[in-house]
Amino acid sequence: MKERKSGNLKFKVFARVSKEHFDELTALLAKSTCRTMSELIRDILEKREIRVRTFDHSLASVMTELSLLRTELHAIGININQVTHRFHLEDSAEGKLFQALEIAKLYQQTDQKVADLFVIISNLSQRWLPGS
Repeated sequence: MKERKSGNLKFKVFARVSKEHFDELTALLAKSTCRTMSELIRDILEKREIRVRTFDHSLASVMTELSLLRTELHAIGININQVTHRFHLEDSAEGKLFQALEIAKLYQQTDQKVADLFVIISNLSQRWLPGS
């Protein structure tokens, strides 16, 4: 985005607006990426595109759930790496078998978390991509 130089703005314009228009401008300012009311009004007068930020509160819980799943999958991955390391250090066949069974349990946990992830993704796709 190009920067605006204050040197180009040589003339001041003052205006009074009704309470309704002021409330409307204030609401638009709160949603937009403009930092000041003056910047917003300049953008309106110069017919520039005004970007409005929106936040979908229904996705907050989904994002929290996805973040939790990511953390759990990361922890399981670390555990798998540690058990694999112990497997390679193990000398006895019984020890290697025990480590292999431990890895199998961790992979089952991973499968369950991935299944949970697919459920979340399918719910999101039904909401956002109803035709597919």
